[in-house]
Amino acid sequence: MTSIARTTRGLVPGALALALAGLATPAGAEEAAAAASITADAWRSMIDNSSALRIGVDTVWVLVCAMLVFWMNAGFALVESGLCRAKNTTNILAKNFIVFAASTISFWVLGWGLMFGDGTGFVGTQGLFFVSGADNSPALGESYAAMNPFSTATYEGVYSAINWTPVPLWAKFFFQLVFAGTAATIVSGAVAERIKFKSFLVFSFILVAFMYPVTGHWIWGGGFLGANDFRDFAGSSVVHSVGGWAALAGVLVLGPRLGRYGKDGKPRPMPGHSMTSAALGVLILWLGWFGFNPGSTMSAGNGAAISHILVATNMAAATGALSAMMTAWMLLGKPDLSMILNGCLAGLVAVTAPCAFVSVGSAAVIGLVGGVLVVLAVLAFDRVRVDDPVGAVSVHLVNGIWGTLALGLFYDNQIATDVAGLATGLSRAAQFFVQLKGVLYVGAFTLVGSLAVWYAIALTMGIRVSPEEEMEGLDIGEHGMHAYDIPPVGGGDPAPAGVPAYGMAMSTSTLATSERV
Repeated sequence: MTSIARTTRGLVPGALALALAGLATPAGAEEAAAAASITADAWRSMIDNSSALRIGVDTVWVLVCAMLVFWMNAGFALVESGLCRAKNTTNILAKNFIVFAASTISFWVLGWGLMFGDGTGFVGTQGLFFVSGADNSPALGESYAAMNPFSTATYEGVYSAINWTPVPLWAKFFFQLVFAGTAATIVSGAVAERIKFKSFLVFSFILVAFMYPVTGHWIWGGGFLGANDFRDFAGSSVVHSVGGWAALAGVLVLGPRLGRYGKDGKPRPMPGHSMTSAALGVLILWLGWFGFNPGSTMSAGNGAAISHILVATNMAAATGALSAMMTAWMLLGKPDLSMILNGCLAGLVAVTAPCAFVSVGSAAVIGLVGGVLVVLAVLAFDRVRVDDPVGAVSVHLVNGIWGTLALGLFYDNQIATDVAGLATGLSRAAQFFVQLKGVLYVGAFTLVGSLAVWYAIALTMGIRVSPEEEMEGLDIGEHGMHAYDIPPVGGGDPAPAGVPAYGMAMSTSTLATSERV
């Protein structure tokens, strides 16, 4: 029994006793009425205070988790810059910094309304612009009153798809904003070292304003996929697959970096300049995921659910890192650190959808498979000349798809009831095919839409820097500065004899003599 219920049991009998005693005399009746009025006022005050406290606790939880997800931007910046060449570091940091600013404006102006506004099964049509629709959050929808048992208000507004969380509207907005920003950041790594800064910026605005919200509406905004039992707790599809499909489209339109593949079609090594930066970045991302997945409860009320989700998330990260290490060791002869790091991220991406629908043991298996998949995917994409400098497509697209399908393969209806509160009652086979249908819908829309946008940008403003600028490094050509005072070449090693120093344009013939430039 809750403390509020125990207090109620004390207040109601006391008031009743006073009222009965007061029946003996008129004066007593007046005193009893006054006492009952005071007791009722105290009761209402206590309820209001308890409701406000519950809202405050839930809001702090949601915002702190959102801040952890926001801090993942630092992780992405460190991973991408570390796995790329030193001469492009400033450009990569600039992209990872500005992308959240662009996402903020896009999601505020239109993205939120398209994603969460009431409308059709395909897109929101109400409260579209500037989060200005009617909304009385933190009031809850009738079906979700238990999320705040002290509240007596019922939700009224045009963002009913997210009326299940007992927090104010702007807390909901910020939490969803950092997820939208993550999808845009994923694209940056895949198109690194050859894309025009302004072209990337324009694509980011469009992705977060239009494409991300549409598929997000299908799943989280009351759209046709969510209404037909498709499940994605924290975004393997909504965030990571969408970012991965958009990234793949960008890579296909851009083409590979100069010198990445030899005349025989085999990939030539272009090592990153700082594994320290990459490793620190992944540790930040691992930490941020403890806000990403557990925070998706958007309420602090169920400690058992939060604990389950957090441990499942961590377990998948651990098994992903270990399985990627072993796979790389067997296939490449060495425990490649970049593969270990991407294996950890692959496990995290894969468990993001099913973390609240599967057991901890199943989460470990999901991460294990994710770590193997990311190594195989990196090698496979290289064989078909899909040049992804950091493995973003392998991590986010391949494992976003795997995690979405794994939800069906390992689905546990009791866990879905107790942890996610989103049980479908379907068998694992039936849930798998629902998930597969969702993957196909999201993939078709995002890939075709992204290709159209990338080609439109390429035709109107250009998409790729000049060969001279690419060889010199985007730091100088795009930003007029470089990240380091020393003159690094390629991975940061001193320039060998006969190789031009950093900041000087290289010819194609010079490139052929040095694989580290």
